[in-house]
Amino acid sequence: MVRIARRHGLAAIALAVPGLTLLSLLSPVTAIADGMRNGEYWLEEYGIAKAWESTKGAGVKVAIIDSGVDGSHPDLQGAVVGGTDVSGAGDADGQKGIGEEPVHGTLVASLLAGRGHGGKPADSPKPDGVVGVAPEAQLLTISTWLGSANPSGKSIDEQIPEAVRWAVDQGAKVINMSLSSTSPAWPASWDSAFLYAEAHDVVIVAAVGNRESGMTQVGAPATIPGVVAVAGLKKDGTSSQTSSTQGITIAVSAPAEALVGAVPGAGYANWSGSSGAAPLVAGVAALIRSKYPEMKAAQVINRILRSAKPAGSPIPNSTYGWGVLDADAAVNADVAPVTVSPLPSLQDWITVHRRNQPSSTPAKPSPIPSSSAGPTLPEPTTPVALPPSQLDSALPATIVIGFGVLLVLVLLGGTLHLLVLRRRSVTERRSQNTS
Repeated sequence: MVRIARRHGLAAIALAVPGLTLLSLLSPVTAIADGMRNGEYWLEEYGIAKAWESTKGAGVKVAIIDSGVDGSHPDLQGAVVGGTDVSGAGDADGQKGIGEEPVHGTLVASLLAGRGHGGKPADSPKPDGVVGVAPEAQLLTISTWLGSANPSGKSIDEQIPEAVRWAVDQGAKVINMSLSSTSPAWPASWDSAFLYAEAHDVVIVAAVGNRESGMTQVGAPATIPGVVAVAGLKKDGTSSQTSSTQGITIAVSAPAEALVGAVPGAGYANWSGSSGAAPLVAGVAALIRSKYPEMKAAQVINRILRSAKPAGSPIPNSTYGWGVLDADAAVNADVAPVTVSPLPSLQDWITVHRRNQPSSTPAKPSPIPSSSAGPTLPEPTTPVALPPSQLDSALPATIVIGFGVLLVLVLLGGTLHLLVLRRRSVTERRSQNTS
């Protein structure tokens, strides 16, 4: 079972590890909406505002697996189009904040798809409130109970795969998971759900975790092959020493410090953490999927990675991954198409590492409404591995056959040698008789 930990405010909440983490340093501020919008430095500096000239994410559903999203916040009016609770302790629509950090999901949602609100002309480039990376995307909220003991008794091992499957079945084309684990490992019970998402052409984005919470390496689900693992940056664009970790699975980096966001009850907060970097990348994935609705997940991921501004060496590396997010290039640059994601394959990993465990091949996909299903990839299949017992029994037979072949070759060689000697002897006698 995966145990949970979170960080809220300026004080750490220490729980048993390994565990999932919703990591943020939160500082509530006076609700001055226009001040929040002015603090979103990443919109200009990371090419997001430029990308809006092509798309703002319309027509794309993005699922947020988190603590719940308050869809009544002024900046999220009309953004949340569906939701559920998989914890057994929240509201059925997934909009009630739950767990140790109930505001977390709303913060994440505002960075991803905040709409801003009133007080300025509709064509103003700076409306009040928080404007997300994909302000026209549709959100699905899935509330989970992470942290202290779940009142319902439902474990995170059950919640996460259920949440992923629900998001896929509701037509999400991008899933954001601003949660991380203190361990790189994940339960085998998650395998089939993530394969299920892969089979339905869904891009999954996850935060890598924060050093500030005591984490020293990237944790699951950001370690799951195929997941876009997002590392955190300081405001100056360099790696954050508090709001990021390091690891070979890092795919790309995005801002994680000096963030602003919406909190339930029409409020706002200054915050930091890789939990904020992930929705910036997930928002860019939504922009790409909106502009290129037929584009497969592998190509979406490839565009984000190949268009990133190089940072660190080699490329990719364990600090920045493929580099620093460039939203404009990811959406608009000419990027050579691919058929296979530049990230490792989850199916290949399962084949190697789950060989002696029950098959993790996903069940037959559930029907998805045609209006939101999009293209569907064939279900992955698990290659059949020869059991160790069969390998053992096959070995003696192989040895016997090998010795048999060797014996035949020796006998054949000896026979040929005798024939050559005999012919030479006959030739010599004939030569003597002639002389």
